[in-house]
Amino acid sequence: MATFSIGAHTHLSMFHHFRNSRLSLHRLHSLESSPSSLCRIKGPSLQRNHVLARAEDKARGSSTSTQQEFQELPTESGTCDPLCSLDETSSQDFEDSYKPKTDLLKAVAVFAAAATGAVAINHSWVAANQDLAMALLFVIGYVGIIFEESLAFNKSGVGLLMAVSLWTIRSIGAPSTGVAVSELTHASAEVSEIVFFLLGAMTIVEIVDAHQGFKLVTDNITTRKPRLLLWVIGIVAFFLSSVLDNLTSTIVMVSLLRKLVPPSEYRKILGAVVVIAANAGGAWTPIGDVTTTMLWIHGQISTVQTMTGLFVPSAISLAVPLALMSLTSEVNGRGQDSPNVLASEQMAPRGQLVFSVGIGALIFVPVFKALTGLPPYMGMLLGLGVLWILTDAIHYGESERQRLKVPQALSRIDTQGALFFLGILLSVSSLEAAGILREIANYLDTHIQSSELIASAIGVISAIIDNVPLVAAAMGMYDLSSFPQDSEFWQLIAFCAGTGGSMLVIGSAAGVAFMGMEKVDFFWYFRKVSGFAFAGYAAGIAAYLALHNLNISLPTTLAEVPFLSGS
Repeated sequence: MATFSIGAHTHLSMFHHFRNSRLSLHRLHSLESSPSSLCRIKGPSLQRNHVLARAEDKARGSSTSTQQEFQELPTESGTCDPLCSLDETSSQDFEDSYKPKTDLLKAVAVFAAAATGAVAINHSWVAANQDLAMALLFVIGYVGIIFEESLAFNKSGVGLLMAVSLWTIRSIGAPSTGVAVSELTHASAEVSEIVFFLLGAMTIVEIVDAHQGFKLVTDNITTRKPRLLLWVIGIVAFFLSSVLDNLTSTIVMVSLLRKLVPPSEYRKILGAVVVIAANAGGAWTPIGDVTTTMLWIHGQISTVQTMTGLFVPSAISLAVPLALMSLTSEVNGRGQDSPNVLASEQMAPRGQLVFSVGIGALIFVPVFKALTGLPPYMGMLLGLGVLWILTDAIHYGESERQRLKVPQALSRIDTQGALFFLGILLSVSSLEAAGILREIANYLDTHIQSSELIASAIGVISAIIDNVPLVAAAMGMYDLSSFPQDSEFWQLIAFCAGTGGSMLVIGSAAGVAFMGMEKVDFFWYFRKVSGFAFAGYAAGIAAYLALHNLNISLPTTLAEVPFLSGS
């Protein structure tokens, strides 16, 4: 659960859909550790097809002409151009990481896709076996997403291809093409609301970050006492991710840790705390995680009830791991001094103003929805428009600060992640239109009658499988007539899908970002952190059920505000 970019970031993020974010972070770390690599980043001079050819030639031990050609490419000293992308690595970096393709796996994947396509051509068979064809195609597509690294297929492309293929089958199996088009139009309208919301939120966060606005938060963390720093980092990440997405919060906090604490086992523990805190913090606000945003936009949860009902369980899901980690030898060891690198970083001009307006725009979204009744993405676009005009005004005539303006921010946001959400949500909506999700819901109702158990199981599964399609499937399986707005089921879905990803490092966008930035492997996290995260997850569910059964909620003055009471 916050990837966005609220989400910035959703459980986006936020595996849970973020291989490209992880790769970018890995490259960023490599560039920071090797100043010479910075000199090699020049977008216009790196031709990807030539780089690929050079790497293949080296793998085959043939043809040195391409190598000589690249050795003659000019290099310049200095830092990366503000417009360059982290995805544009130097030829040497690409060459070092390039490996010959696993042809067998790719052949199997392509053959399966071709076979499915051949079957889809047979209109009569698809019309008679629509559910089977769609289920088969969805499974193949989802396997391609899960094993994207082994197959070297970008999951955003797989998701989009899967979505179009599923709706093609639906158009064949529907009573008429007009019915399928009507269903697709309705689904596209709902999915577009989420995508527009994410794009707006990610852009606002990127603008604030470009102005070093988050220094206002990080500069106030001065303690170096190991146990106290553990709690401070956790609490700051918890509240930061309630406004930002869990992915962005993790990037900000882990970057801070790398300047506060030297490389050590203790710093990895602190990074793991950031992951747990970011996922927990994103679960109790409608804008803190992409899954809670999905539920909020479609009316399953409301603002005040979610915040008052899930704050305590979310806080407990963080407090329990923090208390247990405080007893470990890594945390009880002596603190280590480190230079104050933060003091050397300067905030951009009017950075405080941009930070205030940006965070205010995010917080204002629920208020805008309650005041106008318009969808949340309209409030997010309003905030983006205000920030756009503001940055144009304060940086007018400053050609050297173009990177601080919205057009450049748009080039740096995770558009691939947004397209992944688009593909997944459209795919799930096709299964809903065909009635497949309703059949699954009926099966679960017959064999698992406890809604609490279903919600808890979704949280556990989200540690392995992306939480976005899981929550989207739950929304398709159960409508508001089955479980009304703010019912125990929907609030548990929001909590479990948001916090469940902390149990494995690959379970959320925050975990994947941490893994890439700190070079943490799966098994280290499993040994050192997974048990603590599971204890917090279970304690949070128990706390929610106890509070719900006792009819206890967090006292808040917001509940008394007329225009927020029904938002």
